[in-house]
Amino acid sequence: MFRYIKAHGEQPGRELFCLPSGLSTFTCCALSSLGQEVFCSLREADYEIASYARQHSSMGILGQDTDFIIYDSAPYLSVAKLQISSMSTVLYDRQRLCQTIGLTVSQLPLLACLLGNDVVSMEKMQHIRKNAMEAYRKVGLASYSGAPQGQMVLAVAQLVKSLWRKEEMEAGNIPQSLNLSDPLRELIKKGMCYYLLPGKDSLQQDDLSACSSASAFEKYVSPQILKVCREKHVAGEGFMAYGVLCEGVIECSNTLEDEEDTELMPQALVYKPCRQKVYGVLLLLGHDGSTDDLPAIKEWFVYPGSPLKEPDMVHPVPISLPCDRPSLDLLWFGTGPEVSDLRLTSFLSILDCQEFSELKGAVEDSLLAALCLVTYIVLQVQTVSQEDVDAYLSQAVCLRLKSPRELQQVKLPFLSSRAVQLGSLYVRGLAHLLGANSASGCPLPSAALMPWHSFDGRLFHSKYLLAHGGTETSVLLDGDTSCLSMFLHLREKLIETCRKRGRILQSRPNAPSQSPTSAPGHRHTGGGEGWRRGGGAARGGGWRQRGDRHEHGNPGRQWGGGGQHFRPRHSSSYPEEGPENTSCSSKQSRGRSYHNRGRYQLAPRWSQPPAPGAEEQRNKRNDPRK
Repeated sequence: MFRYIKAHGEQPGRELFCLPSGLSTFTCCALSSLGQEVFCSLREADYEIASYARQHSSMGILGQDTDFIIYDSAPYLSVAKLQISSMSTVLYDRQRLCQTIGLTVSQLPLLACLLGNDVVSMEKMQHIRKNAMEAYRKVGLASYSGAPQGQMVLAVAQLVKSLWRKEEMEAGNIPQSLNLSDPLRELIKKGMCYYLLPGKDSLQQDDLSACSSASAFEKYVSPQILKVCREKHVAGEGFMAYGVLCEGVIECSNTLEDEEDTELMPQALVYKPCRQKVYGVLLLLGHDGSTDDLPAIKEWFVYPGSPLKEPDMVHPVPISLPCDRPSLDLLWFGTGPEVSDLRLTSFLSILDCQEFSELKGAVEDSLLAALCLVTYIVLQVQTVSQEDVDAYLSQAVCLRLKSPRELQQVKLPFLSSRAVQLGSLYVRGLAHLLGANSASGCPLPSAALMPWHSFDGRLFHSKYLLAHGGTETSVLLDGDTSCLSMFLHLREKLIETCRKRGRILQSRPNAPSQSPTSAPGHRHTGGGEGWRRGGGAARGGGWRQRGDRHEHGNPGRQWGGGGQHFRPRHSSSYPEEGPENTSCSSKQSRGRSYHNRGRYQLAPRWSQPPAPGAEEQRNKRNDPRK
């Protein structure tokens, strides 16, 4: 995608479409703000959806997951076959399926496990399926003329039916004649329990219930904290806290960044110090400060060059607060002006912006949040320039006065790949601000941290092009004196704070150049190679060449190329929205346990397509008759 933007200076077509950063996090917040009831799952989402549909007698489940036909729940409707114009789709009939393959609904879970599902991988049951096919062919039942996968389903269904008949099994029992090892038997038992919904006669599920499971770090926090943490998570609030305290795992399953632009650090590393301080607030407040037996959080963060075979074990970093070791309970449940000040200090300390406490109440909360985030980015990413800061702050200031219609009418003469990447970096940072705010007891209203209050991609792109094109500051602020005054005030605060920490902001204008392959009237920014040719690398160098060191398991990992996205084959509490699951070769191989994360794969690389109409334009130019 980034290669395409660099080559053509315009937005790619649908073939390179990818979902925006932070979509799942902020979608919950957006729906809640519109008065919709939102639920976030405590365990596998498929299970909770099927359970909810059964409990509330829903008319159907609209999805794209064959597990929904295995669950004894509401009818399964295909989202892939959905026609919005006619509101029609395909219904997969559970009873008709059972009639066709000769099984009962209670036998479907065993069938799913033997075929391979989210718990039992296809590889582990390969020998069972092979034997089932051989037996199926021997008895002359192989008259099915459809796809081989269908014949396999019929063969395994015949095996399940014969086992049931022999042993008069009850739902949930594992037939002895399968000759499975004890570990495989336990795995199938777990896989079958996965389909047994509340209210059904089933195996004991206590050991599978996320709600009754022990917290990963229950010795570090009070039961009341854990209770509130779960409640907020289910309601779509308290981002990051649930994953840390109850699971000990944080993950981000996609990213939008240019692997070939080595001047900008990977987003996962940019925000790692912020996350470590969030972990410190959640786990270390009120403790004696001893470094012995520090907890470690498992981080599954995707970024260019990370194979995601093992999680990064990240330790919390304590923050310094003015009072004597306040507890997390005080921060979350305390009252009074002193506690309010403590919450704000905690939030600002996570972002290394303690000086901004005087701005609380003096500027809008959304502007304070934007200032904190841009300051953090500048402190962490040495190649962010004065022009980048002007673009960030000017769009945050001007956004308040723009109507949705005005934002839609913002015209962009071309796209800059670097502006796209900086915009993605900012939105990812807003999610981290949400986590810092939640951990600190919410000193800022959550609404102030939403992207629709502090960031618009089209407006930012416009400001980026103007700032790097040498536009006067008054023009950058739309000629509005009040916006100009606020912008200058915020920028002065940022520059002063950065200077105290030894970070001197440099002017590095990245003037765009005409794209040789763009359609007429369109140019690209040259934000990739043009930036390097303009001498940006000589002034600072890429994050690797500068020798920056970050806590990470393998700092020597090399990047690939091409602005790819990655997606893990399992999503946890807050999966970050990513591209569709094109990296999964088969659904049943995903696996659920964290020790199976070696199955993460890179998404396929796309070849660089020509610009829409570019070939036609070239033909016209080369036609001697024209």
